[in-house]
Amino acid sequence: MTPTLVFDIETIPDTDGLRTLLDLPTETCAEDVANIALHQRRQHNGSDFLPLHQHRICAISCALREGKNFKVWTLGDADASEAEIIQRFFDGIEKYTPQIISWNGGGFDLPVLHYRGLIHGINASRYWDLGEDDKEFKWNNYISRYHARHLDLMDVMAMFNARANAPLDDLAKLCGFPGKLGMDGSKVWDAYKAGGIEDIRNYCETDVANTHLVFLRFQLMRGHLTPAAYEAEITLVRDTLASYTAPHWAEFLAAWRMP
Repeated sequence: MTPTLVFDIETIPDTDGLRTLLDLPTETCAEDVANIALHQRRQHNGSDFLPLHQHRICAISCALREGKNFKVWTLGDADASEAEIIQRFFDGIEKYTPQIISWNGGGFDLPVLHYRGLIHGINASRYWDLGEDDKEFKWNNYISRYHARHLDLMDVMAMFNARANAPLDDLAKLCGFPGKLGMDGSKVWDAYKAGGIEDIRNYCETDVANTHLVFLRFQLMRGHLTPAAYEAEITLVRDTLASYTAPHWAEFLAAWRMP
């Protein structure tokens, strides 16, 4: 069975980069830089959502299904640098050559990883292979929107039509899964400023757990899992999460409605 790696990133404004792009004095504090950039963005676009190259990654969480095992974790320590966690992500692809699974990864997570990887000089040769090194990648690679080596569940379910996109939180809850707990992407910057990096990492982990569960339902729908195999996968997820001691997993399991 090909390993599957569900991933999700959380981001904050790249205040160092924005200080350069906006030509602000070096002594301008990070919060002031972000406030200026967000204000200018609202004036020009009516929204304070920054362009993707102006985001900095503060957390990458993964759910790996490989062999008989399933695990969820966040890359690096809480104080790990952005470059370190990005390199760890691409090292995982180098090691496992997994099918990577996301919710809106093609529209957000991967482009941000591309820009930030470029800025930091990250090595991601396996990920960027389009068939030059491995001929199989010519017909199924991580970059093409219509190849399955990266499966953007949101994009596929919407038939590649942005007007049909649905939020992960809604779909997870409609399927009986927990959905988002206590945070969403709009609250990450405030949490980060308040020193809540562990809360952000925990939130990111529950997002990948939700995405993995929705992916299992998708595999059931398309006939890649029998009902019995699906139930076995669900049991593996529940048993694994129940073995974790962090409080956010107890909250996640308590919110999971079982039929």
